[in-house]
Amino acid sequence: MSTSATASVSTHILDTSAGRPAEGVAVRLSARSGRAAHWQALGGSATDADGRCKDLPALPEGTTHVRLDFAVEPYFEKKQADAQQDAPANRDSGAGVFFPEVAITFAVVPGEHYHVPLLLNPFGYSVYRGS
Repeated sequence: MSTSATASVSTHILDTSAGRPAEGVAVRLSARSGRAAHWQALGGSATDADGRCKDLPALPEGTTHVRLDFAVEPYFEKKQADAQQDAPANRDSGAGVFFPEVAITFAVVPGEHYHVPLLLNPFGYSVYRGS
């Protein structure tokens, strides 16, 4: 929850290739207090069955920039493995995951809440400031 001295962040992931939330994606949160400051790792979470991280750490006072790191490679590898198990004749060439991780960096101001959804598919992604 944000206070007048801090901002707060939430996120969720929608796998647009499946039209469903992306469950089990690890998300790490980092913050810094100024463009020249070093990033401080704050901790992380994983998306639930609804694609949401409900327990991201609070931002420290003075935070001006936030970075969300999404580890999407394991999610897509599991999805590919499940698909191969269901239809072995349609096996992929094993090219791997095009985007193994997604890093989103954005500026924040104290007292504001930032909901940053990730729309994800195997060959692209999009983010926006939600509500």
